[in-house]
Amino acid sequence: MVDDEKRTHLSYDAIKVGDSLPKLKFGPINRHTLALYCGGSGDHNPIHVDSDFAKNSGFEDVFAHGMLSMAVLGRLLTGWVEQDQIRTYGVRFTSITQVHDVVTGSGEVTEKYEEDGEKRIVLDVMTKTQYGRQTLSGTAVICLTA
Repeated sequence: MVDDEKRTHLSYDAIKVGDSLPKLKFGPINRHTLALYCGGSGDHNPIHVDSDFAKNSGFEDVFAHGMLSMAVLGRLLTGWVEQDQIRTYGVRFTSITQVHDVVTGSGEVTEKYEEDGEKRIVLDVMTKTQYGRQTLSGTAVICLTA
């Protein structure tokens, strides 16, 4: 997590296309994490917590909710800027996050522009496992001035 002092020093002029956000690691994902996420999210699909159900559905074991990885990217963004600076945030799920995977969220500045009196940047964001397998890809638009 980035402290508030570091957040206030982000400057639109200092940020360049190609700059990267500090990476955020989460995990390893374990069964306890999945059970807690079921309770917190209200998504109680047994494919995420019941090994027998997952195996009977054709999977090797239970696996993480896609939205759990999206939450990791949300933490990456809010560790870098305040939540109210995020204008848009969306992802596409590209692969399953397995039990015991360590998820790393990352982001890169791909564009800078001005709109509605704001200086904004576009970020390509993604999560990957410790094996380099991408599990999410997406974009976020961040306002650096109001």
